[in-house]
Amino acid sequence: MRSEKTVNTKSASEILLLKITGVDKPGVTSSITAMLAGYAVDILDIGQAVIHDSLSLGILIGVPAGAESSPLLRDILFKAHELGVQVSFDPVDESAYSQWVEEQGKSRHIITLLARKISAEHIAELSRVAADHGLNIDNISRLSGRVALDADPAEKTRACVEFSVRGMPADTEALRTAFLGLAKEMDIDIAIQKDDIYRRNRRLVVFDMDSTLIEAEVIDELAIEAGVGEQVAAITESAMRGEIDFTESFARRMALLKGLDESVLERVAARLPLTEGVEELVANLKALGFKTAILSGGFNYFGRFLQQKMGFDYVHANELEIVDGKVTGNVVGTVVDGQRKAQLLREIAASEGVSLEQTIAVGDGANDLPMLSIAGLGIAFRAKPLVRQSAKQAISTLGLDGILYLIGFRDRDTLQERQTSD
Repeated sequence: MRSEKTVNTKSASEILLLKITGVDKPGVTSSITAMLAGYAVDILDIGQAVIHDSLSLGILIGVPAGAESSPLLRDILFKAHELGVQVSFDPVDESAYSQWVEEQGKSRHIITLLARKISAEHIAELSRVAADHGLNIDNISRLSGRVALDADPAEKTRACVEFSVRGMPADTEALRTAFLGLAKEMDIDIAIQKDDIYRRNRRLVVFDMDSTLIEAEVIDELAIEAGVGEQVAAITESAMRGEIDFTESFARRMALLKGLDESVLERVAARLPLTEGVEELVANLKALGFKTAILSGGFNYFGRFLQQKMGFDYVHANELEIVDGKVTGNVVGTVVDGQRKAQLLREIAASEGVSLEQTIAVGDGANDLPMLSIAGLGIAFRAKPLVRQSAKQAISTLGLDGILYLIGFRDRDTLQERQTSD
């Protein structure tokens, strides 16, 4: 945790940066700060990190005007020796401190690096791009849990490191394009978000269903049962790439399902494969009071199936028209296309009393772009290139539970970890 305090440096005779390093143990911070308290110094800044039991503690202090720093430094040296840590002192020029204070109002962003395994090259390239665009890294934190050295290579591991950066890029779109290119080249995900109050206060998450919550397109599965799988799959793929208008493609595919027996629906629902991480994600969101919704161009029957299984608060999809036990090839009511999804997101947010900036939308297809564009955090999940390029953020390497990292969750914050620790 980092704190900043503006003081009148005229009341300080010296400004010093104390750097304490060594093996971490209880009592180091309290002992050092108690010593500083005895000399009535001001704490101008403080930051601490521990990596593999190695402590790095920095304290920027203002020595009171008229006071001598020599006795303080001597006592700190003795206390550090007693604690078994090393300490060094760097004087800070008053003008340099004043410039640092002026910079605290600069725009801040959070860059999140996600991968199955993070290498030095990943961080080197990410930090290079950030620096090239005028961003200065203030803090780096690991959000993912520790990985055992003998971890099974076949296991779907997760790794995440979060960077807090300061500064405003000259060309935000160029920075985003650079990160997208780097992510594709290195098979990682990189997200950059403004570090503001909305990032820390999301309340509603809406999901596409097909190829997002489930690893299938339901209409394709129904088409297989109807014996028209290849024809429907070709239309679906073209629509997901944005080559065919969703409403037109939907009507063409539905016409091919005419005459399908109603009993097929239950059989298809039972075999739908859930996307990696979806159950963990939804369970954690629900436990923390988030509202969740399915906004799908698919069908209500399958949305309600997932709602019963995982507890989504809302389901809005297309209602299949069934007459005499047979699918007619039509739907009842308004077709849920891209614009309808965006409208539903606005309506649900209003009914829940949250702003659009507090919402997250997740989807993979071109018809998800309208809702991704208006949500506070729009995430293209394992999406086609067109959607990845157009969405604010993208996740392709991890499961859906990687979204928790984008809202600042650490592995130790998750429901599974809390239950294990209990």
